[in-house]
Amino acid sequence: MINDAVEKIANAVLYEGYMLYPYRPSAVKNKQRFNFGVLYPREYCEAQAGSDNWQMQTECIALGDGRASLEVKVRFLQMIEQDVFQEGVEREVCLPAANLSSLEAQPLLQHFRFAGVQGEAELQTQPFGNSGFKITLIIRNLAGPADAGANRGNTLLRSLVSVHSILHIAEGEFVSSIDPPKQFRQAVAECHNQGTWPVLAGEQGQRDTILSAPIILYDYPQIAPESAGDLFDGTEIDEILALRILTLTDAEKQEVRNRDKRARQILERTELLPPEHFQKLHGALRGLRANPEAR
Repeated sequence: MINDAVEKIANAVLYEGYMLYPYRPSAVKNKQRFNFGVLYPREYCEAQAGSDNWQMQTECIALGDGRASLEVKVRFLQMIEQDVFQEGVEREVCLPAANLSSLEAQPLLQHFRFAGVQGEAELQTQPFGNSGFKITLIIRNLAGPADAGANRGNTLLRSLVSVHSILHIAEGEFVSSIDPPKQFRQAVAECHNQGTWPVLAGEQGQRDTILSAPIILYDYPQIAPESAGDLFDGTEIDEILALRILTLTDAEKQEVRNRDKRARQILERTELLPPEHFQKLHGALRGLRANPEAR
């Protein structure tokens, strides 16, 4: 259900903020990781009385008749303590394909459990017009609280981290939540998204896939072809980060190598980049269109 274009951007979302330059666990910016896309245990959120979430809600509009069916994949990282540093383990929960009309009468509720974390995904639809449906997907963290007085770092071990979802429709199509056709603007405006933002994903013009991510994206987000790989920072500054990585001292590089395998991969990949690749990273111009008013 996931093509290469969707998988690449979904993986970038999964590891966004996982480890930031200079990729050392001792760096101040890596002391408190993952400031978005985290579903904490409910009791922790209620005790904090702040903006932390224990559930995430996606709502979007789909068009289709009785043949239209929906598949959903929920993805997140589970944090595992490894030598006083937390490494992420990829988790995914696949909901079975369901007919859009049947989800109105009987919402789909699927529980999931991995060692240390548990949650549920609830999927339902609400019809509007002749062939429209509002889709609602709610993801909840059902893990119990950590020990009394547990800090945020310990609580992350019982949290769902970098949560996002991929929705795929067969025999139907999604409506853009950013730029909907005029006749669907009111329906889109009535959608309520909590902690996430659904966008069309895949090749330009494709309307069968939605990526609902905890960061704001435009429809059809893409990874630049010049990028050599993930840097856990989707700000399109590969060249700057790559050059800065090369300036790390030997002691800093050793710390990176010894603590996290993904950070080690970034370091080793960057050290092997040939000079011509840095030329490719220096800049690319895309998306220019002729101005019909230009003379």
